[in-house]
Amino acid sequence: MYWGYLFIAPTLLGLLIFYIFPVFQTFFYSFNDWGDFGSYSWSGLENYEEMFANPEIWDSFRNTLIYAFVMVPISIAISIIVAVLLNQKIKGLTFYRTLFFLLVVTMPAAIGMIWKWLYNADYGIINHILGWFSIPGPDWLTDPNWVLISIIIVGTWGAIGTNMVILLSGLQGIPKSLYEAASLDGAGSTYSFFKITLPLLSPTIFFVAVISFISAFQVFDFIFMMVSPTNPAIDSAQSVIYLFYHYAFVIGEKGIAAAIAFVLFLVILVLTILQFRLQKRWVHYE
Repeated sequence: MYWGYLFIAPTLLGLLIFYIFPVFQTFFYSFNDWGDFGSYSWSGLENYEEMFANPEIWDSFRNTLIYAFVMVPISIAISIIVAVLLNQKIKGLTFYRTLFFLLVVTMPAAIGMIWKWLYNADYGIINHILGWFSIPGPDWLTDPNWVLISIIIVGTWGAIGTNMVILLSGLQGIPKSLYEAASLDGAGSTYSFFKITLPLLSPTIFFVAVISFISAFQVFDFIFMMVSPTNPAIDSAQSVIYLFYHYAFVIGEKGIAAAIAFVLFLVILVLTILQFRLQKRWVHYE
């Protein structure tokens, strides 16, 4: 038994030092006012009161919720379609799988820079293509009505690769004999997809949904790279993590930043628990 604890000790220490301890540390920091050179003084609930009284905080939570609840379902739906297509015997299958896998190893900052060029209102390729059809291209990143939509598109595109790899592994675990039996009974591809593929893939979809929502609530890279602080549409784009970065590292309000981070932790925790509770209604493990 002691050997077992010895083998898991490195992982356990890593969890304690880099994950569990920072949670309690952030919780403590959220009740303090921080000064220069690491000095701090107890302030009680003052940081939370100031945070909840700030409309900018509510706007960032609204932006994050919209981003998460729009991007995640769309990205998962597209990823399922892509994974099903890449699970077929088609010519150049390895090439297509590699092409989509490149999204997994591409840094979010690089993705943000590329899409920033594509979205450019003056010389971006997207507006250039729209011009071929006499469609006036919007100011994707400077119009408050379009900036969040633009980020959602980039987030969806960037999430497809990771989701596809996980879903593809789930698809390959489904026995081929089930499809053969359904085919002998006269079932078509559409019927097999909804009655065999989706139910047996539901545990994998559930896992992808959980990690996708956690990741979506922590969106930062795309916003930081694509929307500058002086952008007139920044209020319509900034997420909770972006606002945390602003308070912690730009204006030095570390107490409020800690309060923001801890509230976000609670929101993600509640959402994850809710997902685990609701999985009984649609996830099939047998």
